[in-house]
Amino acid sequence: MSKIKVLIPIYNDWKSAFKLLEDIDLQIDNLYHEFSIIIINDHSNEERPINDFNFNNLKSIKILNMKKNKGHTRCNASGLRYIAEHEDYDYIIPMDGDGEDRAEEITLLINKVNDYPDKVITANRIKRSEGFFFKLCYLLHKYLTFVFTGQSIRFGNFICLPKFAVNKMIKEKATWSSFSGAVAKLFKDRKSVPSIRGKRFFGPSKMSFIKLLKHSLSIIAVFKMTLLIRSIFFLIAYLFLIIGNLSLITLMPVIGIIIMMISVIILSQRESILEFENSLENIHSVDELK
Repeated sequence: MSKIKVLIPIYNDWKSAFKLLEDIDLQIDNLYHEFSIIIINDHSNEERPINDFNFNNLKSIKILNMKKNKGHTRCNASGLRYIAEHEDYDYIIPMDGDGEDRAEEITLLINKVNDYPDKVITANRIKRSEGFFFKLCYLLHKYLTFVFTGQSIRFGNFICLPKFAVNKMIKEKATWSSFSGAVAKLFKDRKSVPSIRGKRFFGPSKMSFIKLLKHSLSIIAVFKMTLLIRSIFFLIAYLFLIIGNLSLITLMPVIGIIIMMISVIILSQRESILEFENSLENIHSVDELK
């Protein structure tokens, strides 16, 4: 029987978090593994409701209360480090706490783990629940990432990581800036399961266009050398083709590429191994709910 830790970053969305725990508790009834929950409370300013739920199948539930808000990605990174240093485990499954990562797909991940116990298993999106504009932006994000990095990244944070993979992730500075980017960089031989992006349990989505753009550029920043090389070749070829027809309009792609390169270089400065190594100092307290 494997020991599996489900890692859930939360900022204020307590109602959704406890609904997710209920769903997980139901889904793991027949999986014959030991499941525990680690919630990262990202310095929420809303009071946590009193937990009066009866979880029958979850082994334990802990909440790590952070001193400062660090954002979703860095909470996941801190959670990996905490579990690696303080918990007995075989696998870690990070999940969004709002319902967009569906509890029923844990079964798919575990079934794949049973077949490939030493592989990183990703939940690859085959369908999303957002509106047309967001879906279009997300499609552009995927193509942009592929063109400039050569990486086809169809997964987010919903992943099953065996212990050896966690040990690599906590030594990789990119984990501190882009979780899925670090996974793509470190583990080429991945397995996957199909995943449908669920709808939030309560309230509207917190993913805006600006956040999606930052997310996309953060992934690309993990592969910044590939980006720089491909961008230089593109600029040389493109300028050669338009050399006789230079104008503000024909130079727009050049300006766009340069802006993207500068943005990626700036975002890559977020990859701090020192901050990552000291991230557990941000934990204020640990509450054990079960």
